[in-house]
Amino acid sequence: MKIISYNVNGVRAALNKGFIEWLTSANPDVICLQEIKALKEQLDVTLFEDAGYNYHYWFSAQKKGYSGVAILCKKEPNHVEYGTGIESMDFEGRNIRVDFDDVSIISLYLPSGTNDARLEHKLEYMSMFQAYIDQLKLEHPNLVICGDYNICHEEIDIHNPKMKGVSGFLPVEREWIGDFIASGFVDSFRFVNPELQQYSWWSYRANARANNKGWRLDYAMVSKTIQEKIKRAVILTEAVHSDHCPILLELES
Repeated sequence: MKIISYNVNGVRAALNKGFIEWLTSANPDVICLQEIKALKEQLDVTLFEDAGYNYHYWFSAQKKGYSGVAILCKKEPNHVEYGTGIESMDFEGRNIRVDFDDVSIISLYLPSGTNDARLEHKLEYMSMFQAYIDQLKLEHPNLVICGDYNICHEEIDIHNPKMKGVSGFLPVEREWIGDFIASGFVDSFRFVNPELQQYSWWSYRANARANNKGWRLDYAMVSKTIQEKIKRAVILTEAVHSDHCPILLELES
């Protein structure tokens, strides 16, 4: 099973930059999107269906043009869960899950902490998300949680490890993602590539992408129960539809 996760920073903008042609070439079984910034009715969904994704599920933010997640599948899942059931998490459209026989896949878009109020919301969200996942694992033990976590875990994951006072690399955020992994998950990219320094997001400022001054904010977290099924985990840096690039995970079926 080939799974891709991609913060597209506006799906309509990505479509105008050749997203469908790229998707057809990449050919995942499932693709998790974040920051779609659109309602389903604003999209020509036949574009995705013509590319082979007849099963597509959209969970948009209440605020138009903001946040939102989606999952596109080649095969129909057994069940689709929109949101978490926690209102303060769901109104911004940040979680959607599809369940298959052997695995459940979540598209996650964690908030960024761009100011004090948003950082407080992010930390609260992280705490609630951990509790939600702890409960979810009891019913769905084989999870793949893909998405933009808006956190660099280790110094190897950021171009400038001295940025300890910036949200995304704060000690409290790094500690949370470490604890999240310790609660029963594997960071699939780091599991396969223990010493590889690659990034999945670059600022639009100061020519950061050309200079590779990036951050690894995007993860495919895999339940330890299916750790042995991890076949490949790579960052697809050549895709340029967004300020993020996609990440890919292959699991043995």
